[in-house]
Amino acid sequence: MQPPSPQGPPGRIAHSREGFPHRPPARPSFSGAHHPGEAHTLSRASSHPYFNLPDFTQPSPPSTPPSLPSNQRFRPSDVTKGLLVALLGGGLPAGFVGPFSRMAYQASHLPSLELLICRCLFHLPIALLLKLRGDPLLGPPDVRGRACLHAILNVLSIGCAYSAVQVVPAGNAATVRKGSSTVCSALLALCLESQGLSGYDWCGLLGSTLGLIIIVGPGLGTLQEGTTGLYTAMGYVLAFLGGLALSLGLLVYRSLHFPSCLPTVAFLFGLVGLVGSVPGLFVLQTPVLPNDPLSWSCVGAVGILALVSFVCVSYAVTKAHPALVCAVLHSEVVVALMLQYYVLYETVAPSDIMGAGVVLGSIAIITAQNLSCEKEEKKEEE
Repeated sequence: MQPPSPQGPPGRIAHSREGFPHRPPARPSFSGAHHPGEAHTLSRASSHPYFNLPDFTQPSPPSTPPSLPSNQRFRPSDVTKGLLVALLGGGLPAGFVGPFSRMAYQASHLPSLELLICRCLFHLPIALLLKLRGDPLLGPPDVRGRACLHAILNVLSIGCAYSAVQVVPAGNAATVRKGSSTVCSALLALCLESQGLSGYDWCGLLGSTLGLIIIVGPGLGTLQEGTTGLYTAMGYVLAFLGGLALSLGLLVYRSLHFPSCLPTVAFLFGLVGLVGSVPGLFVLQTPVLPNDPLSWSCVGAVGILALVSFVCVSYAVTKAHPALVCAVLHSEVVVALMLQYYVLYETVAPSDIMGAGVVLGSIAIITAQNLSCEKEEKKEEE
């Protein structure tokens, strides 16, 4: 006698609570073996389409989103890379350049043109890299003029900055130079490149500019009359012109697209700086040879840190908007103010501390905005 079919009586199918066919539980076997006929019936039942349906009475496991590969999970975008390189490799090392230049001037009365020549000497060994790679030292003929223009603008910017830091406190000179470069970069990018910015980016730019005004405003309002006041005003004018030349140089660099662009413009900066500074040193100023280890140390530190900052800023401006890069470079002002107080023992007013806080907050807004945009783009791609 065959056991009853698991499907129940003929014409009637057992249904579960949700209305789907439900397989009745198998009877327990106390002998450890099933009847041959029962095993044959169970195998036929298990092959029936009703019994291949999933069990909807059991809770389904939570669904997990598809995981990205390990090499794509935490990969930052190009804009984030550019801003981080500008912050860590461009702004922080450049903050030491101004105070070290002032220390060299105070120790040996080293003129600004001579300091610029020493800095340009650190750029010349890059010619060996270009020779090893088989690239022309001056770049391809079709872009050679723009590459030389970029070098001239950078030499003018650095020369104005070194001249300003000798008559104006290092923090104030860096503040005016970076503020003018940020404003000019934003205006030039809007007028010439038609490259827009988001609302958060504009908020960060305005905030950083406001912080710079808070830092330098009280000093501009208390200029002394006479020769001292004239020199101080000229120092601020030179710092502004240095920022304008910097923004123009960054804009020209963004238009250069050829292999070995970065080492080529770095070498051209050293070459053009030497050609323009050596004759001017003997005509406008008296050459001075540093006579103590402190001056030599400051000159070497200025050359190395300035070279690192130059390379990082040139790389960053190809990844992010030049105005955002200049705004992140305002970290140089905060570092310069700290060194001005702790190393040079110069007075730092409460307005300087307040302005530095506003600048850091603006940098945080710009960085957070670009990071959030990157996360949203990744979610849309998924």
